[in-house]
Amino acid sequence: MKRKGVFLLLILTMTLFLTSCWSKKELTDLAIVAAMGLDKTKDGRYHITLQIINPGNVAGGMQGGGGTQSPPITIYSASGNNIVEASRRASSRISRRLYYAHTNLVVVGEKLAKEEGLGTLIDGLDRDPEFRNTSTIVIANHSTAADVVKTLTPVDKIPANKILKTLEFTQRKWGENVKTSLQEVMASIESPGRGTVVSGFRLVGNPQQAQKLDNLQESAPAETLKASGIAVLKQGKLIDWLYGKPARGTVWILNKIQGTDININWKGKKEAIAYQTVRQKTSISYQVKNGQPHIFVHTRVEGDLGEIDVPVDITNPKLIKEIEQSISKEIKKELGTAVERAQKNKTDILGFGEVVHRFRPKQFKRVKQEWNDVYFPKLNVDMTVEAYVRRAGLRNKSFLSGLKENQK
Repeated sequence: MKRKGVFLLLILTMTLFLTSCWSKKELTDLAIVAAMGLDKTKDGRYHITLQIINPGNVAGGMQGGGGTQSPPITIYSASGNNIVEASRRASSRISRRLYYAHTNLVVVGEKLAKEEGLGTLIDGLDRDPEFRNTSTIVIANHSTAADVVKTLTPVDKIPANKILKTLEFTQRKWGENVKTSLQEVMASIESPGRGTVVSGFRLVGNPQQAQKLDNLQESAPAETLKASGIAVLKQGKLIDWLYGKPARGTVWILNKIQGTDININWKGKKEAIAYQTVRQKTSISYQVKNGQPHIFVHTRVEGDLGEIDVPVDITNPKLIKEIEQSISKEIKKELGTAVERAQKNKTDILGFGEVVHRFRPKQFKRVKQEWNDVYFPKLNVDMTVEAYVRRAGLRNKSFLSGLKENQK
């Protein structure tokens, strides 16, 4: 009898966990948000722009009923005193429930990033249990977030995917951009004395034309989206843009370079040799030298020779050594440019403060409140770069070297 009672109790307990489909979400009732744009209106309110996927148009190759074309996304927007209110207002125009679990991209308008910063936006995004804090965040460069989110893109039907893939492959092949998640932005803002870097994206061309399907009919669309610079944020607010060598030097020091090309001058010809990086490692340490705090940045690079536009006998070990030294000098110059720019901005986006905190926690605790404005701009930074040439492709000698020998 006791056994039957235990068995009955067990069955009753199990029924508590068999809650059936009380929280079900039908796909036909969901509006899947691929990207979210956030801007500031003239009257100080938040303007939200939602990029919602049209599943039938994505799967059907952009062919609608009756042979007419229709876009793979639909844009809805609304304004409110905060993000939650703006989102609720936008839902009044949609016949489905807004679903943020697949929102992989957040675009922040330049005006909002400058005037208010990202700090006030984070709470609303991170508090939502449906929203992923691994979503990538970018800042609209010389543009509004709405213009970026509304732009239709070729090749990648969903514009949010185009931006994410562009950032990924640009970071892997060129190194002047860095893919940053909402989680990483939160960590850098919370870190004492730390600045934040976020990639920029801009719309090239006419914003109105970029929203039309006619733009995709061109083999070379005039209106496109492109990765553009790195935004420097101090206490969450945009203060500067980095392009070219300062941007790439920053990515070097952050140890986020996956691949890039370094061009060096040779025998009087500018950018005569192209060097392709394959592996790199940057380490940062802290020491007190002659009574002064010093940061030591050490970068080790391995790569291949991609192109040689002058006659060079690369079978000669001495010439290879000279090429490696020239590459090291060029990379060191870029690192120095990045440090100078960061110190000029009085914003430690390079993470030197975290290194000091790791090595000397008590010392950093005394200076962390004034680290960016007082101590970081005067910090001594020593840099060493080791560059190695591992391969030279399918040629030992340059084509021009062989041509010169045949002409003798």
